[in-house]
Amino acid sequence: MGSRSRRSFLTLVTGGSAVGVAGCLGDNDAVSVLAAGSLSVILDDHIGRQFEAETAVTYHGEYFGTNVIMRMIEDRQANPDVVVSADNVLLRDRLYGTHTEWDVEFAANSIGLAYAPDTEVGSRLAAGEPWYEILADVDDGEIAISDPDLDPLGYRAILAFRLAEAEHDLGGLADRLATGAYREPDEPQLLAGVETGNRAAAVAYRNMAVDHGLPFVEFPDAYNFSNPGYSEQYGRVSYTTDDGYTATGAPIVYNATVLNRADNPAFGHTFVRFLADAHTTLQDNGLSVNGFPTPHGAVPAEVLSK
Repeated sequence: MGSRSRRSFLTLVTGGSAVGVAGCLGDNDAVSVLAAGSLSVILDDHIGRQFEAETAVTYHGEYFGTNVIMRMIEDRQANPDVVVSADNVLLRDRLYGTHTEWDVEFAANSIGLAYAPDTEVGSRLAAGEPWYEILADVDDGEIAISDPDLDPLGYRAILAFRLAEAEHDLGGLADRLATGAYREPDEPQLLAGVETGNRAAAVAYRNMAVDHGLPFVEFPDAYNFSNPGYSEQYGRVSYTTDDGYTATGAPIVYNATVLNRADNPAFGHTFVRFLADAHTTLQDNGLSVNGFPTPHGAVPAEVLSK
């Protein structure tokens, strides 16, 4: 099950060692960003570099599961300029009223299985066998999911299993898959095991498979959380995290905001605007940008202006 437990990871990122992870990084001509782990590659390797080149403002990014990010901010263990969430509702539920009053939605995503092609699971997925029949045969720990108590990708995996069980009339599927899956506490490392061959597949976002050059089998719209037309169906399932937050199934939408207590709010506003306008880069890296950006709440004029 790996060398680090979910508890030890949560202690690491929400305890004293994480104080000042973002927002205390030193130079004034910089923007600090605390972002969902699923965006680590696109932000570090693409958008962050582009932002620096066009603005001469240094980009500093740190990446964790979005649930962890919210706890860090609520507990004042981190003070970034910008927060980027993999769940638009989660950000609003946890940060509005105390830490911010607005956000900008900038992209959507879907989930499915990123897999190692040189495994039996990979060969069967590539041959087009139903994913749920394949996963019913695997050993415990062969498939990975992100930890649902730390990260929206994790609870979306659990919710997808429940919806798939109903969609395909497969009683017990969700419990079998959720119980047998390895739960990765560090979302940016979710696909490391697949890349090394230690795991056959992982429930991942489409953009993560693109980032890592792994083949990807997207779940059907009925449970991949990409299609707003299925919002009512997605909303039939929910997951309550260990800190009592209940996440209800909904389309995957990423959003960003600048904290009220940001050290460099002007640079934060500039970065959010830059991120929201980076349509080509976002799309090239596996995200959907149709209909975005979308402002929500009292968005500052400088974020909306060109």
